[in-house]
Amino acid sequence: MQDTFIGSMMTHLWIYDGELDAAGKVLVLWFCSGKAKPCSDDLARIINLRDTNHVYIVAFINGMERDAKKLDPIRESEGVGRGTVAYGPAVAKIFKEMGITTGPAAIVADVNGAVKAVTTSGDLNELDARDAVVNALIGQIHEYTSTKKGPATAKPNEKIPFAFEVQLASWLHFKADSATLALTAPKQLKCDKATKIDGQTLAASVTCSGPKGSYQVQAKIQFGYKTPTGADGLGEDGATWSFEIK
Repeated sequence: MQDTFIGSMMTHLWIYDGELDAAGKVLVLWFCSGKAKPCSDDLARIINLRDTNHVYIVAFINGMERDAKKLDPIRESEGVGRGTVAYGPAVAKIFKEMGITTGPAAIVADVNGAVKAVTTSGDLNELDARDAVVNALIGQIHEYTSTKKGPATAKPNEKIPFAFEVQLASWLHFKADSATLALTAPKQLKCDKATKIDGQTLAASVTCSGPKGSYQVQAKIQFGYKTPTGADGLGEDGATWSFEIK
């Protein structure tokens, strides 16, 4: 199915122009006939998935332009970040090669392009299962994740290293020199801080030293990033380290 889609993708007639901008979104390839009532019934579901803003719809409508506009799930969004709609002879060929009669049929892929579900009919149980898979995949989408490291104990006046790392999603890019690191530490401690961006990783390092006692150090980091469409994004995270010097 993937080979059929990729091999004929450029021969379709598209309602919305532009490159496929599904990066960072769940991809739903939706196949329907303009004359099938189950397709009309499923349209509302597909629009609801689109409106989560985490799903990119590519609709293949087997019929004429009027059929494609009738079943257009991208309506009034101009396709930007939402999807596009194909129709025409190339779509009819795909239906024949894939053995689809009227639809609705669908292929669901995660943000990495791995196929997670394939549906072949308008059966309500199958549609419920499809939508459940999509919503589960949406729940797994994160712009960034973070981890922290640091010792629980240390010796007086020795340098104590703490590390905090932000891993940016593969479809995003850090903005250079955008990271700021704010540190809150007890006055008894002497602390240094630094940040470094390497590809999709933002590493923050904190080094402290001080006399005997129980302490807590907090770090708050902010950073900027670019989305696939060139829009600006702002991330914020933080870490807390509790430790004892003895």
